[in-house]
Amino acid sequence: MMADEQTFDPVLLRTYLAVVEGLSFTRAAEQLGLSQPTVSQHIRRLEQAAGRQLVSRDTRTVRLTDNGEAMAGFARTILAANDDAIAYFRGSAMSGRLRFGAADELALSELPTILRDFRQLYPKINLELTVTQSGILQRRLMANHLDLIFINQEPDTDRGRLVRRDRLVWVGLDTTELDPHQPVPLITYHAPSYSRSSAIGALEARGWSWRITCNTREINAILAATRAGLGICVLAQSRVPGDLRSLSGRFDLPTLPDVEMALVDNPRAPREPVEALARAIHNLPLAPLKP
Repeated sequence: MMADEQTFDPVLLRTYLAVVEGLSFTRAAEQLGLSQPTVSQHIRRLEQAAGRQLVSRDTRTVRLTDNGEAMAGFARTILAANDDAIAYFRGSAMSGRLRFGAADELALSELPTILRDFRQLYPKINLELTVTQSGILQRRLMANHLDLIFINQEPDTDRGRLVRRDRLVWVGLDTTELDPHQPVPLITYHAPSYSRSSAIGALEARGWSWRITCNTREINAILAATRAGLGICVLAQSRVPGDLRSLSGRFDLPTLPDVEMALVDNPRAPREPVEALARAIHNLPLAPLKP
């Protein structure tokens, strides 16, 4: 039978990708819980269906042919579509629109994975995402332009549902030096910003002067300016990237307050999708920002 009359069995494709990822029949067998002869049989059957040699194998190495490289790309696409179809028909019948907002530093961690999984579980919900500063998100929620927001806020406000509580810290390069006779160079968000007001309030309470060297609405700009040595910024302790350092405890910098990462919902929003997304995010283990 000609290859164009064949369909490619997802079982064979998954076995093939396991071989591709490790370039080893043995490791693929261990990963899939199959015998090595079964893995070899799956690859032969896939080659027969394709009508092309996909794998070149000798006693020491496994290599992909040019057709094998092409098949790897097709296999990933086919399996992704297959998984999406399964998720769709297994998913909830819940439908509608959910307008979700997230503070940008929170949107850079595991949140994209959560949102992808949510869309697969609830494919009929039209999820609209807004990423910006927490203060702007709060205003949009109050104006009924958002249904649920994931924000940084002052602790103990009793606003929303607490996801995590953390300590704010001063952050800079490991080589950062501060001149005690000069204003502290601050890299910060535009107002309103809890980290901004916390930094300025702590410095002024100490009687220290300060100057803004970078004023932005985006976490990537804050990190870029800090890496460039333009000054120091304020982040939650758990969010400090590996290439930057917490400077709290150095240069006699004042102690900063805690910060809450919280979910706040709009009481006018549809409850079912809001509660579903809130449950998915509530136990989110936030990782440091990527270097």
